[in-house]
Amino acid sequence: MALKITSSTHFTTQVRTLLDKIYGRSVLKDSVLDRAISYFEQQKINQQRSEALLSKLSQAKEKLAADNTQKKESDQKLVEILEREQKDFLQLQRLERNARNKHLLEICDEIISLCEADDIQETNRRSAQLLGTIQLLSPVEGKKLAKINEQHKPLYKAILCLRLLDRLCMDKTVVEPYISYYLGDISPQQYDQFANIDTDAYHEFIRLVKIPVIMAAILQDIGNYHPDAQVIMHGTDGKQDPYRTLDMDNRKNLLQINYRETVNYLLEGIGVPRYIGNSKAERDRFVKVEHKKLVFVKHLLKTSINPLGGIGNLLKVPQIYTSIVLSTKGNYNFKLLPKVYQALNQNAERGSCSQTVVDSLYRITGMFPQGFGITYIPRDDEGNSLDRYEYAIVNRLYPEQMEHPVCRVATRQLTFIRSGTDMVIEQRDNLYFADTAKKLATISKVRLKEILELLASNYLEREQLDLVPRCWHAESFFSLKGNQKLWNKTSR
Repeated sequence: MALKITSSTHFTTQVRTLLDKIYGRSVLKDSVLDRAISYFEQQKINQQRSEALLSKLSQAKEKLAADNTQKKESDQKLVEILEREQKDFLQLQRLERNARNKHLLEICDEIISLCEADDIQETNRRSAQLLGTIQLLSPVEGKKLAKINEQHKPLYKAILCLRLLDRLCMDKTVVEPYISYYLGDISPQQYDQFANIDTDAYHEFIRLVKIPVIMAAILQDIGNYHPDAQVIMHGTDGKQDPYRTLDMDNRKNLLQINYRETVNYLLEGIGVPRYIGNSKAERDRFVKVEHKKLVFVKHLLKTSINPLGGIGNLLKVPQIYTSIVLSTKGNYNFKLLPKVYQALNQNAERGSCSQTVVDSLYRITGMFPQGFGITYIPRDDEGNSLDRYEYAIVNRLYPEQMEHPVCRVATRQLTFIRSGTDMVIEQRDNLYFADTAKKLATISKVRLKEILELLASNYLEREQLDLVPRCWHAESFFSLKGNQKLWNKTSR
């Protein structure tokens, strides 16, 4: 079922609000998605109106040129009226396009403020917090799972893209001329100190590289909400499950429509922001820079379809990762989330994405997604395994070993706690791994049931859980305000 939170920390509230602003649906129709849908719905009407106005204007001008002197005055007035109507129509479209552009940029700025800092370690901590919060706000079962995960995917993917961009710049894994231009003289070794070395260039890099990356991540699948795409997804009768697996022909058609309409929305529905000022020279520079930024976003969208070894992997790899971690498919299984890299490696083997970039993302996230519930066997002061298991939650990026997640302890001596410390849970203690789970085979079922009764929230949940759980659902734990500070700094 969907997670219900009655009280939240300020950060959790910010994240929920941001999720609504991006892909939420409401009567106000003020999210990125709502605005795109309105644009798609109005597009055909606007095109017909524009063509009708141009046709009337053309006819009026022809009549004016052919009329005798007595009729010219009235025909001239008609031409002026039609020209003013066309001008007002185009002005209204520009204003609407600028409003959509401004709204999207405000959201991109908000994302940057939530997950970026001048210090790269703090950036990674904030990003882990944002990714983990999204995961813990997402249901793991129930009828609304697909719908909510679909809403959460764009933001989750955008954060991964930002952190992957950092990694690619530090490793110089993918060379892209546009990005290289704004990196300037900053070498891969200096990248983590970019903000301190040249503050102005760093903020320019955010505005003209990181913001476009976020835009691409958010808009990548917006074309799926075009009416033509919706017919494929919902069927001609409108009653089909939009999250079902499509046959090859429908999938191909949907991909083509999505790309075409996403690019159309980017160029015509978002476009270049309006210059504010009085300098023609500054305006020309502004328009030139913003146009190049728009072309870069389009380039990311286009190359992500078949990225080979290029910059399109910056979108493609996080897209695949997110589609599994926040899956909308009916066979979604929370326990299988740590196998996400098996799917990514298979995609790389098929040539759908770059193995090098997959490895880069693996280095960032490790095996276990942020917010994933870990069950582990604790040890005593002498390093001996105890006859029980405890709960923890993955809460840090960049684990030193990919299979050893950094976690926040959620229980101590079989009791839930709010002030747990961070610890690295090694593979030998992590019940997700079958060999580790076998260690509890010697413990009696009576003892295992006792443990389960202490850690499970209700009888029904206990009935559904394994006596030796390979992982746990931390959403109920996170629903309490006091348990939402999993990323505050503690000593290990």
